[in-house]
Amino acid sequence: MKTLINALLFCLILAPSTLLAQTTVSGTVTDKANAMPLPGVNVIIKGTSRGTSTDFDGNYSIELNEGETLVVSYIGYTKQEIVYTGQSRIDIELTEDAAQLDEIVLIGYGSTTKQDATGAVEKVSDKEFNRGAIVAPQQLIAGKAAGVRITSGGGAAGEGGEIRIRGGASLSATNDPLIVIDGLPIDQRGGAQGSRNALNAINPADIEDFVVLKDASATAIYGSRASNGVILITTKKGTTNQPLTVEYGIQASTRKVTNTVDVLSADQFRDLAVENGIDPATLGNSTTDWQDKIYTTGVGAIHNLTVSKGYENFNFRVNLNHVSQEGPLESDLYERNAINTSFVQRLLDNDLKLTLVAKAIKDEYHYANQGAIGAAISFDPTQSVFDENGDYTQLGANLAPANPLYLLETNQDRTRIKRVISNFNIDYRFWFLKDLRFNLNAGIDYAENEGERFNSRNPNNPDSFRTRAFSDGLNRNTSLDFYLNYKKDIESIDTKIDLTAGHAFQEFYIRSNIDQTSGPNVLIDTDINRNALESYFARASFDISNRYLLSASFRRDGSSRFSEDNRIGYFPGVSVGWKISNEAFMEDSFFSNLKLRAGWGVTGQQEIGSNYGYLGIYTPSRNNAANVQFGTQPNGDPLFISTLRPEGFDEELKWEETDQYNVALDFGLLNNRLNGTIDVYYRETTDLLSSVPVPAGANLTDQLLTNVGEQTSRGIEFTLNGIIANGDDFGWDTNFNLTFQDREITKLSLSDDPNFTLPTGGISGGVGNTIQILRPGFDPSTFFVFRQVYDGNGNPIEGAYVDVNGDNQITEADRQPYKKATPDAFMGFTNNFRYKNLDLNFTFRGSFGNYVYNNVASDRGNLNAIINQPGYVANAHSSVLNTGFTGQNLFSDLYIQRADFVRLDNISLGYTIPFEKITLRTSLTATNVFVITEYDGLDPEISNGIENNFYPRTRDIVLGLNFSF
Repeated sequence: MKTLINALLFCLILAPSTLLAQTTVSGTVTDKANAMPLPGVNVIIKGTSRGTSTDFDGNYSIELNEGETLVVSYIGYTKQEIVYTGQSRIDIELTEDAAQLDEIVLIGYGSTTKQDATGAVEKVSDKEFNRGAIVAPQQLIAGKAAGVRITSGGGAAGEGGEIRIRGGASLSATNDPLIVIDGLPIDQRGGAQGSRNALNAINPADIEDFVVLKDASATAIYGSRASNGVILITTKKGTTNQPLTVEYGIQASTRKVTNTVDVLSADQFRDLAVENGIDPATLGNSTTDWQDKIYTTGVGAIHNLTVSKGYENFNFRVNLNHVSQEGPLESDLYERNAINTSFVQRLLDNDLKLTLVAKAIKDEYHYANQGAIGAAISFDPTQSVFDENGDYTQLGANLAPANPLYLLETNQDRTRIKRVISNFNIDYRFWFLKDLRFNLNAGIDYAENEGERFNSRNPNNPDSFRTRAFSDGLNRNTSLDFYLNYKKDIESIDTKIDLTAGHAFQEFYIRSNIDQTSGPNVLIDTDINRNALESYFARASFDISNRYLLSASFRRDGSSRFSEDNRIGYFPGVSVGWKISNEAFMEDSFFSNLKLRAGWGVTGQQEIGSNYGYLGIYTPSRNNAANVQFGTQPNGDPLFISTLRPEGFDEELKWEETDQYNVALDFGLLNNRLNGTIDVYYRETTDLLSSVPVPAGANLTDQLLTNVGEQTSRGIEFTLNGIIANGDDFGWDTNFNLTFQDREITKLSLSDDPNFTLPTGGISGGVGNTIQILRPGFDPSTFFVFRQVYDGNGNPIEGAYVDVNGDNQITEADRQPYKKATPDAFMGFTNNFRYKNLDLNFTFRGSFGNYVYNNVASDRGNLNAIINQPGYVANAHSSVLNTGFTGQNLFSDLYIQRADFVRLDNISLGYTIPFEKITLRTSLTATNVFVITEYDGLDPEISNGIENNFYPRTRDIVLGLNFSF
């Protein structure tokens, strides 16, 4: 005991002297090649958890004792260890590590390097993302990758965006890509019921990078779900030997509609109505811009608090995220509260790596009644918002639109979603064969939703009822896959081999309930859907003499969505590459990288909406609907019995399959400061899945899901990246990508007639009208119209169309395919500037050769829209002033308008202020700044090419503050 006490006293005496012996050392870490400072470099005292990281200018300071060793590490550079021998300053020059600089990119069930990739694979990292108060993760990469087109669904709170990779390969089946988050494939139909966007559960600030797999040689290993490409999302997980880091960021934003539908002003409306026989006494005395009344300035805020730390064998990252975003429509609100965690543990001398990623999310949507958008367009502009009694002004007629503000303020629609996305990964390198790894991935995406909707009665119909509905549901997506991977550099034959083989199983379960009351009517309904996939896959890759690349993959998928005879699909893929720049004859070439690659593969499609389209099933009558009286009860009351309704089915339903060919050239100049890619692809899809009308009596339904035909698509993608300046104080890098594309239906197997047409593209105006067609020889988004005839002054003549077939009458046979909604080309252009602590970046997007059908103008751009309404008057589209049309001319090509555009999508200015222990970054960002277009409708960027009741996009102004401790 005495010895112990003496030892403690000695330590107490020694401790102050030890502390006094510590010295503060400072220095700068730079790149040896160009003397540029390196921010974010880890500076750790070996064998301890004490450390720091360099600031924006590469500076650091740390306290250490003589004899201790500084470990300086940074991704892409060789680690340095420096023993402290009393220097007051230690400046460090890091040397690029060529092996690490060959950037790693994920591919299906594995990874490769950019240099060795043989498929069309594109990576977009955190530093390249679009800036601003971004809620939907897909908006991070809008305009960033060739062949990838992302179209926002509008300005609603929490709105997502449509993703199309190489235009999509299907007709009625989904054209959405397969999205894999940290190894877990997400349900392509959406992760949770009631959500505007399946990806909203993922915090954009938590994403490390996107990897886009575009061609079939890269996606075939995902088989049945890869026809429309694959997007691999990796979330942030921290790094080893990282000092404790705390970050807090806030983004405060305002959102405002930039454009509204061009309708008649109150004065124009009053003049036109009176000129055409409307009694002025029936009109109001107000001047009301109803669109101005329903749109307001939405505000929002995004908070992120992140804590991360890395040890030698363990690192973690925890992120707390809160989002509140208002839409411009009154009561439109989206809120998200989430905790995002990741933990990485390395054991057995780093042979065993355990990774757990878990996200818990609570989403809440307050949906505004979007019927107010259409009501604001048509409501009488001479009426005031409130009548003399203080009630909402109504038009009184049964079919009249309701007061738009009444719709917004008296209807409620809310949904709450609780969702957990978790993935556990085991990566084990066998002790007896270090080149062999076992990888297991177990994931779950579990979501519960509940909602309530209250719709007030129609104020123009005293016999209408209020409606109240309660709903709840469950989505469960479980996944388990494992594979073995063997990598070996066989020096005797100068070849690197990479072999992978594994198994995957995934099951989807969906339950939805609704309990709805509308007056005396009660609807109680429960639906349950489930489907599963079981798969085996393999891949073999070879790098011969660091010049010749060969890769082949194969996947066998079994889907419960098809019958036993058609259940199994086989999906091969093969690709080759030639690293020309590594050949001896290229030693003195000005190319720093030159690679030719080509690939072919087959992918499938099974996301058909219905889980039982091949199976004859029966639907029981519910809530006394479709019941049949069968006699009477003993008391004389009628006796009703439930019925079973057979549903339509196609027992021969089978896989939609896509063959794709790809040839590409990757190049780099000036030590890769200028680099790019040219990709050319050709794609054939057979056994297209689509819902089509069938003759009466041919099936148990008039719309049948079946295999209908074939289509081809082709395209050229060009990407160019440049580092124009890279000095100490000034830097400038740029990215330009341009995509040309073409799609064509080549066969519709339901008829041998080459002019056989399937109608699609429903529109407003009448009942059951469509404006687009599916026909061999044309793009699937082609419009189907009459050719308008004009007078000598260039004015359209109402009802006068070109007699195409020369039979002296205008019939349906004179409607012709004309223009399309799909663009011929689209592009993205990004620039990033840096001057000392100031940074500026902006992104332009453009689309060319696409057309939009202005359905608002065709439906309401006529006099009848004003004067020929049953018991009321309504507003009209202002195009009536130019055309003078009396009635609707829905199928005139007058309303097919060129919709090329160039949009300044995102611009951000930031300034970083490095303090001694805190780094502060401020930023000001604007999104959807302006658009250059000839289209005179609401917005030229409409995904299906039909503008009707579109929720306008907003311009967002965002102030951001980010603190790093």
